[in-house]
Amino acid sequence: MVEALRAVAAGRGVPPARVAPAWLLGKQPVAAPITGATRPGHLDDALAALDLPLDAEEAARLEAPYTPRSPCGYAW
Repeated sequence: MVEALRAVAAGRGVPPARVAPAWLLGKQPVAAPITGATRPGHLDDALAALDLPLDAEEAARLEAPYTPRSPCGYAW
C-alpha cells in the first residue's frame, strides 16, 4: 500500500503525506479526518490535502493493494 501511495504522490509531485488525507477526504461520510501534527510541516501537508482532489484512477490505485479484514480481538 505504501508503494501505491508513493507512486500516486510522485505522479502528482507532492509528498505522500498530502495524498493520504486527500484520499480520506474523498471517502463518504468522512468530512474531516483527524490529523496529528507534531511538526509545522505536518499541518501544512494536511491543509494542502484540501486542495488535492484525487481522481477515480488514483483512488483505485491506492485501494488496489488493500485486503479487507474482519476486526479481531474484540469481545462482544
